[in-house]
Amino acid sequence: MLSIYLTAFIVGGLICVIGQLLFDVAKLTPAHTLCLLVVVGSIMDGFGLYEPFIDFAGAGATIPITSFGNALTHGAMAEAEKHGLIGVVTGMFEVTSSGISSAIIFGFIAAILFKPKGNI
Repeated sequence: MLSIYLTAFIVGGLICVIGQLLFDVAKLTPAHTLCLLVVVGSIMDGFGLYEPFIDFAGAGATIPITSFGNALTHGAMAEAEKHGLIGVVTGMFEVTSSGISSAIIFGFIAAILFKPKGNI
């Protein structure tokens, strides 16, 4: 049981280390790093590598942002098999709609509750 948690912690931490190295060494912006990690997760799912990665790492593979790319591609591919080209678009949003909706709702609530601290 402890090894499952340790594996998830190490793998998730390594994904975060890669993201931090992209910030510090490659001097990428947060937006570029985010997009790159999502695309890597998407490509891994396209080649059928992300599911075995999840089986190995558990939450270490499902919590980081790479799993969002996995979810987008996985949903699009599953729905494309059923409904063709229109399934590509609907499949992405069907699988990820709860995460996107939560981000919008909690972002709105945070904007109402807290004052922005930008320079004006």
